Amino acid sequence: IAGPDPNDGTTRGLADVEGADPDASYAAAADGDVDGLTVGIPTELFDGADERVVETVEAAIADLEAQGAETTEISLPSVEHAVQAYYVIAMAEASSNLARFDGVRYGHRSESDGNWNESFAETREAFGPEVKRRILLGTYALSAGYHDKYYEKAQDARAWVRQDFDEAFEDVDVIASPTMPVLPFELGESLDDPLRMYLADANTTPVNLANLPAVSVPAGEADGLPVGLQLVGPKFGERTVIRAASAVEGR
Repeated sequence: IAGPDPNDGTTRGLADVEGADPDASYAAAADGDVDGLTVGIPTELFDGADERVVETVEAAIADLEAQGAETTEISLPSVEHAVQAYYVIAMAEASSNLARFDGVRYGHRSESDGNWNESFAETREAFGPEVKRRILLGTYALSAGYHDKYYEKAQDARAWVRQDFDEAFEDVDVIASPTMPVLPFELGESLDDPLRMYLADANTTPVNLANLPAVSVPAGEADGLPVGLQLVGPKFGERTVIRAASAVEGR
């Protein structure tokens, strides 16, 4: 799926983006040619990661070098605050956006035979524990007295993350890191530990905050478990990301 969706206010067409080609083919970009491509290696997204993950990802990056890519170490100091900022913003937006699911026009409608108040409350019965947690925490972050303390600070952190990435892409074409800093959890293992689950997103949340294109491709296995390599491009740099990803997949 590529291109703007007229029914989605969060998408943007390339016609009004300076230097972009609206007719460019993403499929044609998957040619695996990374000769001369500069790959940035952010130290912050490797520090603290599981050694087995780091070794597997570094091997995949070394293979890109063997195909002609160049690597350089970069620093993104703001990403250390990305998880906290991301989840404050994401939960606040979830609280706001899901308010419409009242069972009248949107969402699950309870079969309750009780009064209106009971029926309204029971429409939330279809939300799972994680959704309820995010709605409650998001409502708290947006409430009077806490909006500036949490939500505004999270937006400031988001601006810092964007600035760091913009500066990094002045010198590199793509940025490579582990997709997750840890090996995959067993099925259901992290359900009772949401903090552990959120921290597993430490390397992907900065990219979401910065509104950048990214892809995760298999880097290999460690102890029989899959390890992902995340490749991040500049704004509207999908073709560069696809080119690098195809080189990894074709090795």
